Amino acid sequence: MLALGAIALWGSLAPLGVLLVHVPPFLLTGLGLLVGSLIALPLSGGKLSAVKVPLRTLALGVYGLFGFHFLLFIALRHAPPVQANLVNYLWPLGIVLMAPLFLPGMRLRGEHIAAAFLGFAGAALAILGGRSDALQGGLAWGYLPALASAFVWASYSLLTQRVPPFHSAAIGLFGLVSGGLSLLCHALLEPAATLSIADWGLIVAMGLGPLGAAFYLWDAALKRGDARQIGVLSFLTPLLSTLALLWVRSESPSLSVALAAAMIIGAAMLGSRAKVA
Repeated sequence: MLALGAIALWGSLAPLGVLLVHVPPFLLTGLGLLVGSLIALPLSGGKLSAVKVPLRTLALGVYGLFGFHFLLFIALRHAPPVQANLVNYLWPLGIVLMAPLFLPGMRLRGEHIAAAFLGFAGAALAILGGRSDALQGGLAWGYLPALASAFVWASYSLLTQRVPPFHSAAIGLFGLVSGGLSLLCHALLEPAATLSIADWGLIVAMGLGPLGAAFYLWDAALKRGDARQIGVLSFLTPLLSTLALLWVRSESPSLSVALAAAMIIGAAMLGSRAKVA
């Protein structure tokens, strides 16, 4: 349930991004992460010890939150966005397939592998919308950072279980440092922007939701659940994102979206039936 909460919040990222498309991406991400870091205040109960982590744990958190977004933005600038987004959504597949490499004692079964590939096929169908013309252009070097961003998020998600245990409130520290680095990238790489009151309201919503609470829920889920099953569930993210965009545009879901939903739900059911060991 914690993982589904994070996934649901991430599903709202695309429609919020559409409403804030005029805001430079590093500025948007930086402000969102800084707002999200404030969630650590009530979560920690005002105790500094809940947020304090070893330097290597902080480095891992910044690697995940900042590294993922930095590489994704580079990819979207240098590769067709639909394909780059599709390559980026290899991260749930990476979580499933890399779990035995990063988490000792965990093995993959046929059900896990089948569920992961079925889920990715459903995610691809949701992103592409069943249209072959959605794939444009040829090879682009931007696919490399897209693939790297997928690896970063998958490996970060698994490696958080290999460092000394930390309170989920420490995610706020990860977001604070990552948000600062994102704003630095904005200052160096993007033009200045003026934000309206409406923009600030949407940025706060993004920071409290997909760039805030979602990360805390995700961390809590991985601490309590099976990474392989959570990875399969994560293929719901592009499906929910697509449905949210259709709702914002007042459009009805197509047959391909319904088929994608059936494939992803089927993958989740198959993954949940696999033995935990």
